[in-house]
Amino acid sequence: MPPHTLLLAAPRGFCAGVDRAVLIVERALEAYGPPVYVRHEIVHNRHVVQALEDKGAVFVEDESEVPEGEVVVFSAHGSPPEAFANSKRLGHSLIDATCPLVTKVHNEARRYAAAGKDIVLIGHEGHQEVIGTMGQAPRSISLVETPDDVDRLDLGPDADVAYITQTTLSMDETAGVVDRLRQRFPMVAQPKKDDICYATQNRQDAVKRLAERCDLLLVVGSQTSSNSKRLVEVSKDRGVPAYLVDDVSEIDESWFEGVEVVGLTSGASAPELLVEAVIDRFKELGTQKVETVRVVDEDVEFAMPSNLTRRLMELERA
Repeated sequence: MPPHTLLLAAPRGFCAGVDRAVLIVERALEAYGPPVYVRHEIVHNRHVVQALEDKGAVFVEDESEVPEGEVVVFSAHGSPPEAFANSKRLGHSLIDATCPLVTKVHNEARRYAAAGKDIVLIGHEGHQEVIGTMGQAPRSISLVETPDDVDRLDLGPDADVAYITQTTLSMDETAGVVDRLRQRFPMVAQPKKDDICYATQNRQDAVKRLAERCDLLLVVGSQTSSNSKRLVEVSKDRGVPAYLVDDVSEIDESWFEGVEVVGLTSGASAPELLVEAVIDRFKELGTQKVETVRVVDEDVEFAMPSNLTRRLMELERA
């Protein structure tokens, strides 16, 4: 028997930063024509990347791969200062699609470094956002992921410490690390607001709500998406099995044996059409009830980069 009920998380899917980043690449293609180069995946979702490639975007891992004088978009995850400097040296027309919430963390890092503080960044080594943030003040930042990492920091008891976090972590994930930091450095400085972005937190809160009612959770998102992986972890931490799938083709119907209620959500970089395909599949299987579980409404919008806006306005006047 198919699951009787499908619960849809709200909010889910694209956040304002991802929506803005994808739109920036699309508008850049309109403004300059293909090819438009993109430094790193604009967001961590293979379907989004493929759709933009089909329109003429060319994804590269390093700005040095972009020919001199060409248009390049820097991804939503943020990039280190040397990447901007290299791009300027190569004469690129650079469009910065860094999420404004990531930029906020970059500004914090530079401000703490200028004040002479030892900065502790809570995040996952190798993640593109972490690489970009570390690059803001490489001599001042130490990366930690667990409370044990805090114990291993080579800092004295009187060190002037501040912490910042990767935006796509979970509050639950960082809580233990922050507690250990406060135990070891009672005067540790912290951001005025949590660095974890509103969309990440909202999607995790929605999963917590679903976990109270469902027997199994599906998260639509790519394996490279940090925030999507966190949604899976949030569900499992509450005793509800969860699976991360890139699209409907990766769903194994054997997962649903003995399952009455399935929860469905998507990471902040997953387009809604992928979720709609999963919903359609459940209806085909015979699921009788589809219900939306709304936690909060989102109405955040971020402005487009000024240089791209000017270019588009010039084209309209021409």
